[in-house]
Amino acid sequence: MAVKTNCNKNGSAYFRATASVGRDSNGKLIRKEFYGKSKSEAEAMRDEYLLGIKNGLNIDTRNILLGKLMHTWLFETVRVSDRIKPTTFEKYEGIYRLYVNDSDIYSIKIPDVKALQIQRYYNKLSEKGKTKNTIENLNKLLKQFLNYAVDEGYLAKNPCIGKKIVIPGEKKAKEEVQHFSDEELNILISILDNNVYRELILIAIGTGLRRGELLALTWEDVDLKNNSIRINKSLSKVYIIAADGSKERKQIIQVPKTKGSIRDVSFPCGLASVFNDLKLKQKRCKLKCGLSYEQSDYIFTTSSGSLIDVTNLSHAWENILIQAKLPHKKFHALRHTFATKLFENEVPLKTVSELLGHSSIEITANTYTHVIPREKSNAVEKLNYIFN
Repeated sequence: MAVKTNCNKNGSAYFRATASVGRDSNGKLIRKEFYGKSKSEAEAMRDEYLLGIKNGLNIDTRNILLGKLMHTWLFETVRVSDRIKPTTFEKYEGIYRLYVNDSDIYSIKIPDVKALQIQRYYNKLSEKGKTKNTIENLNKLLKQFLNYAVDEGYLAKNPCIGKKIVIPGEKKAKEEVQHFSDEELNILISILDNNVYRELILIAIGTGLRRGELLALTWEDVDLKNNSIRINKSLSKVYIIAADGSKERKQIIQVPKTKGSIRDVSFPCGLASVFNDLKLKQKRCKLKCGLSYEQSDYIFTTSSGSLIDVTNLSHAWENILIQAKLPHKKFHALRHTFATKLFENEVPLKTVSELLGHSSIEITANTYTHVIPREKSNAVEKLNYIFN
């Protein structure tokens, strides 16, 4: 059966459907044409367009590209939001630059975005070796952006919501967290006597604070009478990205990411002398530098009073492990060691979770699976008296 058409355009046969979409400033009726390869295709395009108008879609922006609008949203809305930290925006900008800009989905017209197009792109990324986690992060950002597009009338519904899209790939096997054994810890501590980072490392071991939380500590945060520290900020080294895309790497102090990270942490009374050693060290540095000393209330500073650079600390940490002849572990392993030792000494899961500043007990339990099974075994062994 021949397909019915009613017009020719550029030498090809099409079916044309029309619709009235309002009147111009002179009161003249505005008609819009829709071309399809068949009557049903043209009428479907017309009906979708009219439904979009009914639902509040912005009909004057149908040719805007996904990538272009996403860039505008990212730099002119997200970047200036007081709810987005520089570290978060740096992550978003990286996802956009690597996986949206110049990608298969960049040139899709916003009203034409469909779940299948996005799914195919995700499948392609997976075939190229991108991890499930990478694609999940891209999908999260796209979902946020497409919610914005729906709210602003560019799109009728968000194709990334619901079960329309499957994130391809296998979940990466969870790696066991790095921590120091008692023997390794003794070796590490034994070589710190004359090291400029001695107090920083000892306090990390005794409190389980994140590196950024340690470096942002001020003397006002420390209560030496009650052996307690107030955690309410963190130091990060990030790229500050301007509206034109230019970048400048800076160290910044910002509030923690989650409410749980703002907390009071008790520390062993043995650390009080370490804090006092730090105070004496700072006084000597101030006397030696005189007016050139950079005055601040920060606890961990260089000999000239400036904040410790995280890159310099990373290099120094590597050298310390080499000197101690210990296998390489990240500085974060000190935090894992703190938590592991608490579990080994039968501290309840909820208490450990609160000390670490995790947003949920589940995060703590999932992170320290190498310790918790052993603690479960120890717990049930306490019932042996029943059978004696």
